[in-house]
Amino acid sequence: MKLGLVSDTHDNVPMVKRAVEVFNRENVGMVLHAGDYVALFSLKPFFALEYDFSGVWGNNDGDKIAVQKMAQGKIMESPNVETYGGKKILLGHYFETLATLISSQVFFLIIYGHTHRPEIRKVGGTLVVNPGECGGWVYGRSTVAVCDLENQTAEIVEL
Repeated sequence: MKLGLVSDTHDNVPMVKRAVEVFNRENVGMVLHAGDYVALFSLKPFFALEYDFSGVWGNNDGDKIAVQKMAQGKIMESPNVETYGGKKILLGHYFETLATLISSQVFFLIIYGHTHRPEIRKVGGTLVVNPGECGGWVYGRSTVAVCDLENQTAEIVEL
């Protein structure tokens, strides 16, 4: 199973549309958003996904009630633990204790955002992925990630 990973969309609707195109092309089974949607209108492109999505709140999300209503309850508090393909996954926006979470080796995959910097690394049995900033506002590089759960690998995709 493949997962589409996205974070820090920050209202950049054209880039969100590109991310959705990538995820549809890659036939991901689920898209996980690591927070910072910001406004209601930036969710609309996600409804063109051929697959489902869920996510967590970031630190810059605005009208959470309206965003949650549009997202049909698919945005959880950060962090959130889910199981996909039989694998335990931790999804959060920002972890002050990231090193501790990684060293615990409890999770097959840890996904986070907030830093706007893409990262993929494997530590023991844990794959750690920050898909970077989809919005591209901070560093001028719009990225997402595609993760292959079967092979425990991921790649950063430029939008």
